[in-house]
Amino acid sequence: QVQLVESGGGLVQAGGSLRLSCAASGNIFAITARGWYRQAPGKQRELVARITSSSITTYADSVKGRFTISRDSAKNTVYLQMDSLKPEDTAVYYCNYQTVPVDYWGKGTLVTVSS
Repeated sequence: QVQLVESGGGLVQAGGSLRLSCAASGNIFAITARGWYRQAPGKQRELVARITSSSITTYADSVKGRFTISRDSAKNTVYLQMDSLKPEDTAVYYCNYQTVPVDYWGKGTLVTVSS
């Protein structure tokens, strides 16, 4: 059974940094991309950052230059380094592994940025 477990969330002051990790367990085949999404209260879930199997990265405009996605294929882990955090980054952050034909999701980790 595939499981994605996020960690690294918490409370941080504006301007601070956090590093999220997502460890995958189980047999996952044909991974095409790994990504981080977030959902703030009252808002839809949105893409934050994504990295393909070819290491092509995509970022939401709101986090470009502040967040960095990376992966360690040997550990089957994806990371999100978040710097210069802002109160508007407050959300539950979800890890996603995109495969053919299934998408896997973690349960989320809460990031709260205080002003």
